[in-house]
Amino acid sequence: RYPIVLPGMSWISDARLVAAVSNAGGVGLLATGPLSPNMTRGAIKEIRRLTDEPFGIGCTLMMPGARENAKVALEEEVPIINISLGKGEWIAERAKMYGGKILATVTNARHAKSAIDSGADALMLTGHEAAAHGGDVTSMVLIPSISKRFPDTPLIAAGGIGCGRGLSAAITLGADAVAMGSRLAVTEESSLAETIKKIVSNPDLEGGSTESDTVYGKNFDGLYARVLKSNESVRLNARPAPFPVVFYRALQAARTMDIPLWQIIPGLLTQFDKIYTIAQFGAATEKLMKATIDGDFEDGVQFIGQSQGLISDIPSVDELIQRVVSEAIDSSSDTYDTFSSIRREATG
Repeated sequence: RYPIVLPGMSWISDARLVAAVSNAGGVGLLATGPLSPNMTRGAIKEIRRLTDEPFGIGCTLMMPGARENAKVALEEEVPIINISLGKGEWIAERAKMYGGKILATVTNARHAKSAIDSGADALMLTGHEAAAHGGDVTSMVLIPSISKRFPDTPLIAAGGIGCGRGLSAAITLGADAVAMGSRLAVTEESSLAETIKKIVSNPDLEGGSTESDTVYGKNFDGLYARVLKSNESVRLNARPAPFPVVFYRALQAARTMDIPLWQIIPGLLTQFDKIYTIAQFGAATEKLMKATIDGDFEDGVQFIGQSQGLISDIPSVDELIQRVVSEAIDSSSDTYDTFSSIRREATG
């Protein structure tokens, strides 16, 4: 019903939140990064118990276990599979056999072309403002640029969008829908720790969270990422952790997420640079879980986008989506009135 998507956010975009977003008229995407294949299958079945509406799952293809989770999604004939950080031709081929759609996450035009050539039906454009792994191009430029280059491909804008005016602006720029991860993470149905919800939704300029209170860098998990500003996130982004520390924490994370060690160790011997990046990502898991699950702001690290500056409450998902759509309609009407007035003045 509405052009609003919940992106897959680890430990947040679970079955409950996915179903809540889909039931409210948007589309929820299940985060599978922390899930084993059995857990992914169970979550898919739970989503189907909670909603009859369309939904999808996310697969970060460079990560251990992603291929197995993608296979589960294909076996369960999930309507939408969102792939990122890798090519998924084989996924696209199998999904099309049952009418499934491939949504590819990209950060620039080259990635967009590659994704379309690999069988993507739609693109999620992740701007610099986004939580976690946004690119280096802002949504203001990325959306119209990709829209102009690929006018026949549906686009979902992600990054910096947390209200109805953002939705209206994104549509004006050329998007067909928006992803609102940070905003939907701070809702009643979200599993994000209540402590973090309260920190993010506090609009106080002294002690609250504004659009400036994020840290962007690659030393935390090996990829350029945006996180909530804290003493710990500033410290961890100052310099990369030594390899022995990264490797040890990555192995701990693998055990926590039920990922067999045989999927990790061989790569260290044959694809060191790539696996080291993955190891850094895995090493960050402990810190992410401390914040996202336990609410430990002092010792944990939380992915968040600059749109946190637009968050000042913790509504239900349905209340939020209705508000955003209403604001977008009003904003679009105001924009139309403004340009209609300009046109009248210009034509005399």
